[in-house]
Amino acid sequence: MSKHSGAGGSLRADALGTFDSVVMAVAGCGPAYTIAGTFPALIAAVGVAGPAVLLYCALPVVGIALAFRHLGRLDPNAGASYAWTGRSLHPFLGFLSGWALVVSATVFMASTALPAGAATLSLFGTPAAGHTALATAVGALWFLLMAGVVMHGARISAHAQTAVTGTQLVLLLAFAVAALSKDGNVADFSPSWFGFGHFDGQHHFVTGALIAVFAYWGWDVTSNLGEETRGGRRGSGFGGVIGVVTCFALFVVFTISVNILVGTDVVRQNPESFLTVLGDAVWPGWGGRLLVLAVLLSTVATLETSLLQATRTLFAMGRDRTLPPAFGRIHPARQTPWTATAVVAGVALALTVAANLGSGAGSGSGVRLLADAVSGVGLLICFYYGLAAFSAVVVHRRQLFASVGNLLLIGLWPLGGGLFMVWIFVRSLTELNALALGIGLGTLVLGVVPMLRYRQHGRSYYEAVPLDPARARAVDASYGVTDLDPSSSRAGTGRSDELLTDF
Repeated sequence: MSKHSGAGGSLRADALGTFDSVVMAVAGCGPAYTIAGTFPALIAAVGVAGPAVLLYCALPVVGIALAFRHLGRLDPNAGASYAWTGRSLHPFLGFLSGWALVVSATVFMASTALPAGAATLSLFGTPAAGHTALATAVGALWFLLMAGVVMHGARISAHAQTAVTGTQLVLLLAFAVAALSKDGNVADFSPSWFGFGHFDGQHHFVTGALIAVFAYWGWDVTSNLGEETRGGRRGSGFGGVIGVVTCFALFVVFTISVNILVGTDVVRQNPESFLTVLGDAVWPGWGGRLLVLAVLLSTVATLETSLLQATRTLFAMGRDRTLPPAFGRIHPARQTPWTATAVVAGVALALTVAANLGSGAGSGSGVRLLADAVSGVGLLICFYYGLAAFSAVVVHRRQLFASVGNLLLIGLWPLGGGLFMVWIFVRSLTELNALALGIGLGTLVLGVVPMLRYRQHGRSYYEAVPLDPARARAVDASYGVTDLDPSSSRAGTGRSDELLTDF
């Protein structure tokens, strides 16, 4: 029986393998969707300095991924940062960390259904402009399809992701190779695009960094699937690290391609159709349509991974009774959190209809709404990523000086990533408008209400024993686990240190 099973049953163990974890991480970042939906805001904010922002944000995000990796090797938990932060720093911070993830995923899904519908219509030659209701309806159908896939189990979700993400990556990689082989139409490549010379002050970088953090978000779905992954401890977080590095490479190639082939002004003037222009610049006549297909596949894939993250976190919170216990119910045959899935899907669909039809999305207001949603969600991501990084350092503090690898990979790099997230969070508060702050900071503060409401019901969570590598090793032994915890402070032979730095 799972150590995390509750009254409602347990998730299906061994549903996913290491390869599935890597696929989920890449799909969670949604490279093609991010390029189409996030890059216009990034380029509008920093211009040709896009490669620099992506580089300087990738480094701390890899540190966060390392933190998730080592925490997951101690405790594979569907709640991931919610559970780890609660047992490492403070239960209140852990609850707000889980709340931030659920809100982030829900807002993201609500802002993604329309692009999915618009991309579908575009493939059939129908522009989304002037057909907002139709695009919303088509996007809602895609969303319901993905909700059905998630409801049927992680194994089916992984099979679907392999097909969708594999096709997406083939298209993007082929385009990237073709783009890099083209002569510059607008400018020649410049190493200065990776420097600080193109930033107009610190606020310029901060605005771009918040968008870049959002661009990398989603790889941590692999941690929420830890209870359903074979060898959850041994392979925990490996997919997340690979996902961040893969998406960084794709993102940088595409920003360089924009600078060389079409220029940043084209993106600023045509944020909704710049990808078609870029595609035609590489493969005239049909390149734009292939990129739209990649965007559609990526959008559908990220809808699924966002659902997985939100539902697994809600399941863990319901299991701990820090939210209504109904969220912790498991479908008896599928072993999936069906109540959490139904609730998240319903709320996201309602927000989709209200936001898109109520604001006339598809016009300029739709682009602005998406940009505000990205910034608001970026705040929430910085919040729970930073807490997870600090949790990893606190939990492993006694092992940090056992080796240089420990100090770098479990100490300094995650700590630097956490401090970077805090800096971006604080600096962004003075840069964002009211709507973005409402989506980010406002919803985070709102989480205090259910936290206080269910505090008495969730005593097992609020009084849980802190995470400790030595204690985790003892618990493993009691369950007959032979792959001893890699972070055990009692291992004096150097074997644990070797595993700590093992990628």
